[in-house]
Amino acid sequence: MIRLLIADDEKMEREALADIVMRRFEHEVTVEMAENGRKAADTAVLWGADLILMDIQMPRMDGYEATRRIRALPDPRKAGIPIFAMTANAFLEDMQKSKEAGMDEHLSKPVDISALEQVVKRFRVIPPENK
Repeated sequence: MIRLLIADDEKMEREALADIVMRRFEHEVTVEMAENGRKAADTAVLWGADLILMDIQMPRMDGYEATRRIRALPDPRKAGIPIFAMTANAFLEDMQKSKEAGMDEHLSKPVDISALEQVVKRFRVIPPENK
């Protein structure tokens, strides 16, 4: 089972993404949500996320800082969680800034459903030793 964390300050966006993932991958994914970067960083560690969809612009802590905090964790398994930036800013410099913060890939908003499915499919099988 993949533990997917969706971090977005827009409640409707979080819930819509969660609904899409849960319908498409009913028995393969469990979803947790965070409404700001601080909660995302804490939840990623405490809940044990396997994959994170991280909005960039959020209150209390943006997605860049949340990602940097996750990447700085001493446990390499937790610090290496795949993190996908989600943002309406799809310019090259935004993608570069996401990468510099430690994000693995960039998904443009509104998130394309087929792109979201591909992200989840790539992380379908999580070996137990990686937990």
